Amino acid sequence: MTTSAIRTIAALRSEYDLLAGTVPSLSADQLTGPSGATEWTIADVLSHLGSGAEITHAGLRAALGEAEAPGPDFNQGIWDRWNALSPQDQALGSLAANDALITALETIPADRHDDLKFNVGFLPEPLSLASFAGIRLSETAPHVWDVLVGVDPAAALSEQSAQLLVEHLSGGISMLLGFIGKPDAVSAPAVVEISKTPYRIVLADKAALTTDATPATATFDGPLEAAVRLLYGRLTPQHTPAGLAVSGNVTLDELRAAFPGF
Repeated sequence: MTTSAIRTIAALRSEYDLLAGTVPSLSADQLTGPSGATEWTIADVLSHLGSGAEITHAGLRAALGEAEAPGPDFNQGIWDRWNALSPQDQALGSLAANDALITALETIPADRHDDLKFNVGFLPEPLSLASFAGIRLSETAPHVWDVLVGVDPAAALSEQSAQLLVEHLSGGISMLLGFIGKPDAVSAPAVVEISKTPYRIVLADKAALTTDATPATATFDGPLEAAVRLLYGRLTPQHTPAGLAVSGNVTLDELRAAFPGF
């Protein structure tokens, strides 16, 4: 049986392959042009992915006993160094940093997958390897889309990443939607079924994604990848697939307001 950790690490490699097949051919104007992330250029996104890969890799090495845990000023030093790079160096450096992280994840022996625990600064409890990789996929896939959509306005999340992200967001990293969701943006509590899937978006005291058979009050009728982009604040009107519709006690605009991105 292929574990969640193995599947998630494989998805990270696939996302990297998308970047590696796109970034080297980008012109200087494209690197400094708009991305799918509001107010960020493509180079800004790549810098963010690169610095994040370094920070994540340092946490991985600490969990594996290969290095000391990073100190309180570690992250800021990484961000400052990446912010000082040229757009071209941010782009190429991002590929190198992400490849190094994913290679390190791929080389973790299978017999350690279940016992490894990872401390993530903003969470009170350590994460399993599957959830640690899921956090990284949650960061990576939307930002890879940010890069790709800056070149191709019709870009979509991969089916592989979309499926894994809903599994993680309804499981081991469900707390993320509690951080990024704004349920007060909807006029009434809502349970939005994502058509042709077992998943429901819940907007009540907090935002959540569930497979519980909670009675739905609304339906999101569109591709799963679009629903995932909605959760990450990336289902803007210009990037919404034709024919997508929301019916019931909540509107698509309300859902967009409830998930403004981060």
